[in-house]
Amino acid sequence: MRLAIIAVASLGLTAPVWAVELTLPTNARETVERNTTLDRYLAPTGAFDYGTGVPTLAIEGEVRRQAWRIASPGLTTLQVLVPLRTQLKSAGFEVVLDCDQISCGGFDFRFNTEVLPAPNMRVNMRAYRFVTAVQGPVSDPSRIVTLMVSTTATAAFVQIIEAGALEPEQAVATTDEPIQTPQAEPEAATDFDAQLIADGHVVLQGLEFDTGTSALGKGPFASLKSLADFLLAHPEIIVAVVGHTDSVGSQDVNVTLSRQRAAAVRQRLIDAFDVDPAQVQAEGMGYLAPIASNLTAGGREQNRRVEAVLLSER
Repeated sequence: MRLAIIAVASLGLTAPVWAVELTLPTNARETVERNTTLDRYLAPTGAFDYGTGVPTLAIEGEVRRQAWRIASPGLTTLQVLVPLRTQLKSAGFEVVLDCDQISCGGFDFRFNTEVLPAPNMRVNMRAYRFVTAVQGPVSDPSRIVTLMVSTTATAAFVQIIEAGALEPEQAVATTDEPIQTPQAEPEAATDFDAQLIADGHVVLQGLEFDTGTSALGKGPFASLKSLADFLLAHPEIIVAVVGHTDSVGSQDVNVTLSRQRAAAVRQRLIDAFDVDPAQVQAEGMGYLAPIASNLTAGGREQNRRVEAVLLSER
């Protein structure tokens, strides 16, 4: 299957022609496509850093986003990525970022990078690779293509985002027609299932642990029941419950504590709700993934949390 990357003219402007054609396996099926004529894309250029986040390169122009599913069990991320990366290089693109789930920065990279929502694009936190390729000077590229490849036990998923820079004459549009202001998209659903599927992770609110211990309170905990209901309704889904702490104490102690708290949550899901043990993994991050400042009591309280993270389908 050949995926042509061709921009179209709009608003009376002459859009650049995209000459890249990426060939995907014949059993690849497009799951979603979202294109915007004039947009700004932030392409990652490096791994996640706990001080600065994910470094990016901004480009303005037409942005095309596509996700594909390849129904081939047992594929590795490299088997899927290498042919696509080779095609980009042959088309004159320079690869400026090429990393896997470890060297990219794990779920911190994943959740600080634009990814089309599940189930159209699934990212297995234990098996993904990312590539950013540019055409033209890296400081001022004319085109950028990024690839996100992830594999599960049953399929591979490929996300392709490509963006083209505006030509000088395209920066200002002159037209007799009034410019239509895009209508704001409706707010995303706030229920537990919708947030977990759309964002790929959700904080399990309201959990209570004895100070400095991994003992989970008696509950009941509404967020835990919501997660259990989700897993029971989707037996094909695998999640990780990930414990996080504040920055008080050593990282070794905090990693152990956060992992033990996650394990306690996992066990409660199994014992109290009959969740399949194979659907839930327990991990601990210690203080390495804060969501607020550890310099304030309120921030430290927010950082002490357990999250559910979508991993894959089995």
